[in-house]
Amino acid sequence: MQDFTGKLVVITGAASGVGRSLAIAMAEAGARVLAADIDEVGLEETKAALDAIGAISYIRTCDVTSQESVDALARQAFEALGGAHLVFANAGIAAGEAGPLWGYSDSDWKWCFEVNLWGVVHTINAFMPRLHDQAEEAHFVITGSGNGAFIVYPDQPVYTASKAAVQAVTEALYLQTAAQQSAVKVHALFPGPNIVDTGIFDSDRVRPPRFEKSEDAPDSGIHSAEDMRRMMEEYGMELKTTHPDEVAQMALEGIRKDQFWILSLNRGSEAQIKARMDSILKRENPPIPSLG
Repeated sequence: MQDFTGKLVVITGAASGVGRSLAIAMAEAGARVLAADIDEVGLEETKAALDAIGAISYIRTCDVTSQESVDALARQAFEALGGAHLVFANAGIAAGEAGPLWGYSDSDWKWCFEVNLWGVVHTINAFMPRLHDQAEEAHFVITGSGNGAFIVYPDQPVYTASKAAVQAVTEALYLQTAAQQSAVKVHALFPGPNIVDTGIFDSDRVRPPRFEKSEDAPDSGIHSAEDMRRMMEEYGMELKTTHPDEVAQMALEGIRKDQFWILSLNRGSEAQIKARMDSILKRENPPIPSLG
């Protein structure tokens, strides 16, 4: 797909970060935007940003942990707005776990998997049958993470495990649609090449009461990219970040080129991915990765 003019793009997790940047980039490319998120305040800010550039846009409060909520989003896209041609399953959170793996609360595990994994599954369930029946070129983009898909960082195992599962689902969906010669193209989007400066570090701002964390639960102390930068500086390390706008432009380019792997890796990440793959093929113990 080279021309996005007039196409309807649906984006979950559109209230901030990569989701908001995707909404703006797609609108600037001529698309109509249906932006969805559970964060109503952030969603209104996204809408204001879209209005400021004269975009045709719509917003909807959507909880991706609920199949009914995502189904309602799909109905709006196809029944009220004439059908979608691009869907970004982008919603994601970080649980903020800290300490040994056996000490995490069940609420962290459940919340992270409900949003990161089940949010993707619910979006697939709601949109893929409609996109398939539409029988026109369409694109389904799932936001993953190299943390889980390629590398296992030991200090974020809840998030890492959820994103490893997301990548398995994404590749399976790609392989199935490719085998069917479907008009729906599937893409795996990996924000990068550096840590992306988004609100994911402060995911607790949208944590539902049913997944409330106990007051005595360990805290990572990292609630923003700036927090991580300060922590790394204490160890004499420099944190490089990527702006979400760069990720959005990379996504548009990847869709235009019909690439499954939409990613940009820095040299450090490439080396660590290779080291991990080598350890598997050589049956050696896994190397311990570091940020960078």
